[in-house]
Amino acid sequence: MPPYQFQALISQQLPSFIPQGHMSRDHFILRLGLMLFSLGAAWLAQPFSSPLWSAALGLTVGIGIIALELHLRARPIALLLSGFSGLLAGLTAAAVLGVLLSLQPGLPATSKTYLVLAAALTLGYLGMTRGAASGRWWELFFNPAKGAPGGDGRPQNLVLDTSVIIDGRIADIAETGFLSERLIIAQFVLRELQHVADSAEATKRNRGRRGLDILQRLQKNKKLDTIITDMDFPNIREVDLKLIELAKQLDAKIVTNDFNLNKVAQLRGVLVLNINELANALRPVVLPGETMQVFILKEGKEYNQGVAYLDDGTMVVVDHARRFIGRAVDISVTSVLQTTAGKMIFGKLAEEARSVGERGASDRPERLRGMPPPSSLPTPTAGTPPVPAASEFPQT
Repeated sequence: MPPYQFQALISQQLPSFIPQGHMSRDHFILRLGLMLFSLGAAWLAQPFSSPLWSAALGLTVGIGIIALELHLRARPIALLLSGFSGLLAGLTAAAVLGVLLSLQPGLPATSKTYLVLAAALTLGYLGMTRGAASGRWWELFFNPAKGAPGGDGRPQNLVLDTSVIIDGRIADIAETGFLSERLIIAQFVLRELQHVADSAEATKRNRGRRGLDILQRLQKNKKLDTIITDMDFPNIREVDLKLIELAKQLDAKIVTNDFNLNKVAQLRGVLVLNINELANALRPVVLPGETMQVFILKEGKEYNQGVAYLDDGTMVVVDHARRFIGRAVDISVTSVLQTTAGKMIFGKLAEEARSVGERGASDRPERLRGMPPPSSLPTPTAGTPPVPAASEFPQT
C-alpha cells in the first residue's frame, strides 16, 4: 500500500486521534519512523518473554508518544514552558526533602524510598499544575497579537465588560479593522453571560444569547486576537471590581457601556473606553443655520412642537411643527445642545425662516421718494453748501 493511501486510511479510521490538518507528509514520515523505532526497540530488548507482547508494548509506547505530541501541539509555548518550570521546581523540592529524609537514622530504607517517591510525585504534580496555571498569565504578556504593540513592545489589551458584549457594537467595530488591540474576555464574564442566557425572563434570556453570539463573531474574526482567560480573583465578589483588578494586572483598558463601572474604574486609575462616547463622537456635526429634512414623528413637550430623529438616534425638536406629524419637512437648525445622554438639535421650519428673513427685509424704511441714492450724493467739501434735509425737498 502506498504511503499516501496509508495516511488517508489513518485519517479516516482515527479522526479524533490524528487530525487531518496535522497529517502533512513530513509529520507522517516522522511519526511513522517513531512508531517503527519504538516497535523495533521493544522487539530487540524483549521486556517480556513473549516477542508478541514486547512488540505490542513498543507499539503502545509509540502511539502514546504521538498522542501526547498532538495534545501538546494545541497548547501555547508559554503554557508548556511554565508547566515544565513548575515541574522542575517541584522535583527540586522533592530532592531536597529526600536528602533530609536520608539523614533520618530511624526510618527504614523502604519507608525512605516510598516517601521520596511520594514527595517527587506530589510536588512534581503540584508544581506542574501551578506552573501551567501561571502560564496563562505569561501568555497574556508575551503572546504576540496581530495588532500593533504598545510602547514597550507588548501587545495592548482590552478587557471586555458584559454590557459591551451584549450591546454588540464592539463586533461591528472590530470587523471594520479599527481595533488593533487584543481582546481579553474573563471566565467570570462568561459565567455572567451564561447566567443571563439561562434566565427565566425572556428579555434577559435573549440578551444573554445575543452576547454569546457576539462572542462567537469576535472569535471568528481573523483581524484580531480574542483570548478567553481563567484569571480570577476569588477574594472579590463583584464582577465590576474583578474587571478593574484584571485590567490593573494586565495593564489593560476596560471597554464598557456601564456608566457606574466607567466612573469607578477612572477613580481607581484604570483607563476606560466607552462605546457610547465613541458613538456620540462619530455623529455628524450640525451647525446653526444649516438646513436638513426630517420626518416629524411625534408631538414635543412644549406647545406646538414636533419631534424627529436622525438616523443615528439624535433627537430633533422643531418649533411650530405639530401640524406636520407624519410628514417630512425642511428645517433650519437654530441651536445644538450637547448633554450626557447625547446630542439634541433645535430648529424651526425652513419656510418660517425664509418668511422671517423676507419680512425683516420688508420692514426696513423705504428710501424717500425723490431722494437720490446715497452713492450719488456729492461729498461735502470746504466751501460746498451742505446737502438739504429731506423736509426741505418740495412736496408733489
